[in-house]
Amino acid sequence: SWIRHSVSTRPSGTLRPQTWEVSDRDQQVWILQGETLVMVPRSSNVTPATVTILPCKYPESLEQGRGVPIYLGTQDPDMCLFCEEMDGWPRLWLKEQNILDLYNQVGPVRPFLFYHSRDGNTSTFESVAFPGWLIASSQVGQPIFLTSDLGTTNNTNFYLNLKA
Repeated sequence: SWIRHSVSTRPSGTLRPQTWEVSDRDQQVWILQGETLVMVPRSSNVTPATVTILPCKYPESLEQGRGVPIYLGTQDPDMCLFCEEMDGWPRLWLKEQNILDLYNQVGPVRPFLFYHSRDGNTSTFESVAFPGWLIASSQVGQPIFLTSDLGTTNNTNFYLNLKA
């Protein structure tokens, strides 16, 4: 699976996550607006967010068969996606957090973990803390969010494009 290749080691021996761009079927890309990931149409004057991915070192301690548990972050600035309940609903946030610090924890940090699954050439990201809730996008210019309402106008399938 591609996730094994998403971790590389620098000549100095330090771990480095590979970097990705994320887009959807409508050719929208994730961009960083302040501390929010927003979907906008891909164009020459849009700079997609640099997304970092690292696998959880303890997949055996999580539910099996849902996908590869991963941490999702951004680079410049270093932030990570995490899920928490607010007003009775799971919410998706970006938090100042180094993805390597999460990777090096002595156990899985569930609010920051997502089950990554492949569906053909697209990927889905399901919250580990809130099973059945996936990262989604809907309208142009709106933040990505969590949804349990699958198969509607919300898009939960994304393309991962490795950055050079």
